[in-house]
Amino acid sequence: MHSKGKLVIFSAPSGSGKSTILNWLMQQHPELNLAFSISCTSRAPRGAEQNGVEYFFLSPEEFRQRIANGEFLEYEEVYEDRFYGTLKEQVEKQLEAGQNVIFDVDVKGGCNIKNHYGDRSLSLFIQPPSVEELRKRLNGRGTDAPEVIEERLARASYELSFAQEFDKVVVNDSLEKAEEATYQIIKQFLDD
Repeated sequence: MHSKGKLVIFSAPSGSGKSTILNWLMQQHPELNLAFSISCTSRAPRGAEQNGVEYFFLSPEEFRQRIANGEFLEYEEVYEDRFYGTLKEQVEKQLEAGQNVIFDVDVKGGCNIKNHYGDRSLSLFIQPPSVEELRKRLNGRGTDAPEVIEERLARASYELSFAQEFDKVVVNDSLEKAEEATYQIIKQFLDD
């Protein structure tokens, strides 16, 4: 009888390096047996995306029905009729298979999942060294208009106020250190 998996929840403001750290963990540490939770979305598949691989694709009506049934661990309506969410049933399926399920969610979603699973889950907040540093990074990317950057920074300040709700906070001022710290925290949690 293999043991059931555990849950690792990642949240962070945009530009904090969370995706980079997550990709590094998945590639460099297969022994952690990490698997992303497969979310649902009400948008149409893009390119080569397949149902049940990148996402489960639902119509907005189906999505609303499932929200009404209380089937989601967390969800958000990004704008009208564009939903993203995590089905409890799908997470249970992945845990039963012994996978350690990773969530890459916003701070509210992260708190919801943590509340639901308690000690079976580890919630991690990846924090930029400062909002100022974040501004530099976002400006450095050169991909966003100034007003978009201001909007993101305002959101980041709001999200940073949630940091104390998380089990662990990793400050990403040096990527290598942040990756190593994240790895140690997760390894310890999974070994317990």
